[in-house]
Amino acid sequence: MSFDYLVINSIPDAGVMQGILELHKDIFGTSNDLINKMSCKPQLLVITAMDGKKVIGYKIGYAIDRTTFYSWLGGVDINYRKHGIASTLMEKQHQCLKDNGYDIVQTKTMNKWRSMLILNIKNGFDVIDTYTDEKGLHKIVLEKSLLSME
Repeated sequence: MSFDYLVINSIPDAGVMQGILELHKDIFGTSNDLINKMSCKPQLLVITAMDGKKVIGYKIGYAIDRTTFYSWLGGVDINYRKHGIASTLMEKQHQCLKDNGYDIVQTKTMNKWRSMLILNIKNGFDVIDTYTDEKGLHKIVLEKSLLSME
């Protein structure tokens, strides 16, 4: 299977954004005012996996500072999993970050998202912290250096 990947340095156009919102709601159960939250993020980077005009995966992140980037949200349509889409989205994100002068990428996940935790660890992330958030959810903080990427 072959898919197209779009790299967007802003909020995507209405059609792509609608696809992201629908997929986000399918995966996480809500879209939680996502467009407004995205509009407040510095140096927003959105990468989508597309099957024709259908958004089948996405990865969204933003700058924490000049050298550190936060990989914030992402997911792949349940019907398209096990095709390497999440790995490709991550690779494309990390290459964009390296090309734009970032040294470190950080992310957070939870034990219930085990496939994401495993994907991050397989791709060079280290667990650097854990904490319990204000909702009582246990979060795992991961970080990866981009300096050793070829």
